[in-house]
Amino acid sequence: MRMAGLIAVSVLLAGCSQSVGGQAERIEPIPPDPGRTTTTAPTTTAPVQPPEASAPVADVIAWIEAGDPADATQYNVAFREGTTTQLGDDVAFRTPTSTTQCMTDSSYRDGALVCLVDLADPPPRPADAYGEWKGGWVDYDGTTVTVGSVHGDPGPFTAGVGAELPYGQVLAFGDYRCRADTVGLFCVNYAHQSAVRFSDAGVEPFGCLQPVTAPPQIGQMFRC
Repeated sequence: MRMAGLIAVSVLLAGCSQSVGGQAERIEPIPPDPGRTTTTAPTTTAPVQPPEASAPVADVIAWIEAGDPADATQYNVAFREGTTTQLGDDVAFRTPTSTTQCMTDSSYRDGALVCLVDLADPPPRPADAYGEWKGGWVDYDGTTVTVGSVHGDPGPFTAGVGAELPYGQVLAFGDYRCRADTVGLFCVNYAHQSAVRFSDAGVEPFGCLQPVTAPPQIGQMFRC
C-alpha cells in the first residue's frame, strides 16, 4: 500500500509540472521577425537574337551591351596601301564582310559617325545633286541619319579603313557603342537614345529617329 501511494504521488506531480492553472501548457510558434525580409535576386537574361525592325531602342541597347567588349586601342588606326595612320581619339573599323566600314573624325560634324555601306538598293541620285554621288555614304550624329550624298573626295576615309570588328564584339567610343553581327552592324548613340542598323539590305533607324523629307542633294534622311 505504501509503495502504491508513492507511485500515485509521482504521477500527480508529473501531471502538475505539465499544466499551468489546470490547462495543458501550449508551445506557441515563434513569430517571424518583422525586421527581416526575404528577397529573391532578380534574374536577367541577355538577349540572344538581334533586334528586329521597329524594336524599342531599349532592346537594341540591351542587345548591343550583351556583346563582348572589344579592345578600343586596336581601332585608333587606319590602313591604306601599306600606310598606317594614327587617328588619336578617333576610331575606324569595318565589319567582317567589309559590307560596312565606319570612321569618326573630330573635325567633321563634332565626331559624328561616318559609314560607307555597300547597299544592295541605295537611294537614287536626286535630280538636284551635282558632283560625285555616293549612295552608300551614311552620316549619323545621334539626332539625324542621312543616307546617300555628294562627295568630291573620300573625306575621313582618306586615311583608309580600320581593323575588323568581329561578330559579337562591342566597340565603345564617345557617345557611341557598336556591335557587329551577321545581320548587320548595330550602333547606339547614348546621348540621344537613338540607334541604327547598317547592312546591305538598308539602314534601319531605332528610337526617336523617324523618316523625314530629305534636303537637297541627300538621298534619304531620318531625324529625331
